[in-house]
Amino acid sequence: MRELLDRLRGKKSTVIPDDLWAAIVTSLPFLDVLPADEQKQLKRLTESFLAEKEFSTAGGLELTDEICVSIAAQGCLPILKLGLNAYHDWIGIVVYPNEFVVPRRIEDESGIVHEYDDVLSGEAWAGGPLIVSWHDVQMAGDGYNVVIHEFAHKLDMLNGDADGVPALHSGIGEAEWEEVFFAAYEHFCTRVDRDEETIIDPYASESPGEFFAVLTESFFEIPDVVADEYPALYELFKRFYRQDPLAREMKATGNKTSGAQ
Repeated sequence: MRELLDRLRGKKSTVIPDDLWAAIVTSLPFLDVLPADEQKQLKRLTESFLAEKEFSTAGGLELTDEICVSIAAQGCLPILKLGLNAYHDWIGIVVYPNEFVVPRRIEDESGIVHEYDDVLSGEAWAGGPLIVSWHDVQMAGDGYNVVIHEFAHKLDMLNGDADGVPALHSGIGEAEWEEVFFAAYEHFCTRVDRDEETIIDPYASESPGEFFAVLTESFFEIPDVVADEYPALYELFKRFYRQDPLAREMKATGNKTSGAQ
């Protein structure tokens, strides 16, 4: 184990031990449903990711192979069909044991400066590191995934601010993206404003950037909810990520059912 971590820190090409990989994949249902060929593809991508990035910890947390591989595997899922170049403009990942505090300083319209502490489970800095709470990383599932959330912000930042309009491809034009994406965002905000209970995290209503990140979490973890509530957005995300988590999940479930019979 220690040898693997040392090699990862040294940015040397390495192979994740099969037992460690299997333990992580089977503990995360949204990875466990990947067919064998995609699991192999994700493993190779994760190994390349680990060789390029630098992990560090804060708050007394000891860096382990499990931490590095778990975060890398989850973070690489959104770019499984996009390639590692989608994360080319940053290197560092900082892991705290729990939520962390970030001092904020803002000036309002009247010129008054307000200072406060923001308690966070994750944060992505443009051109800088990505920060996550290991406690929250371990809470992945049922639509909550701090890793996928922050990595989605990194994708959004490839062409500037995290504004919900990432660098597009696959024949998706900006006008089409904005029409579908912002219609879903405005509808979701209306639901939250009227205090409707939503399966999708209401934090998605904070801004278009947060909507993109939260809906990305949901797309990969609870695809049936996104497909049911926002079918046009689901189809758009399918084209953007070049993946269909719902079809993948249904196939895996069908295979398990058939096997049980």
